[in-house]
Amino acid sequence: MEHYYSEKPVSAKKENHFSYDVHGKRLDFTSVSGVFAFGDRIDKASLLLIENFKPSGASFFVLDVGCGYGPIALCIKARYPHLQVTAVDINERALEYTRKNADINNLYVEVIKSNLYDELRGRLFGDIVSNPPIAAGKKVYTKLIKDAYNHLMDGGALWLTAFHNKGGKTLKRIMEETFGNVEDVVKKGGIRVYRSVKA
Repeated sequence: MEHYYSEKPVSAKKENHFSYDVHGKRLDFTSVSGVFAFGDRIDKASLLLIENFKPSGASFFVLDVGCGYGPIALCIKARYPHLQVTAVDINERALEYTRKNADINNLYVEVIKSNLYDELRGRLFGDIVSNPPIAAGKKVYTKLIKDAYNHLMDGGALWLTAFHNKGGKTLKRIMEETFGNVEDVVKKGGIRVYRSVKA
């Protein structure tokens, strides 16, 4: 069965085209079937993270884990052009459309095929952001959180977004266990953005 976290989607492609305004800069996006989150707008959880993200200042390097078609990575790059943004996903179609959306908007982000952090050994980031793949199972999102600790610089932050009653509570607990701290940055419509800092 094909999922948005399948490595090589084979289903027929269906596209949606839409725009989003990032602090006065219009970005054009194409979302595609077989990739999270296919639709005619940025999904609500990703949007809440986009609207509330602020760089930790630990470094200029930001990582988006499970980038989908690229909305979080590209909106962060558009809003904070000085940041060097890397986007990773295991889904090859997701990577294809992240690159397409970057090109359409004349934005440069590094796009890498990687199962979580597998292709990022030895690399450190000031911030790691994700709308984590809850549907991929607890083993996957637990690894996403725990391994983030070793890929953050001191003072860097992990930012996750989720529906609190649909997996978010568990994410928050694992973040607290891993980092020794977690805060609700914002709550809206059942969605929360959680942030943990590597002290």
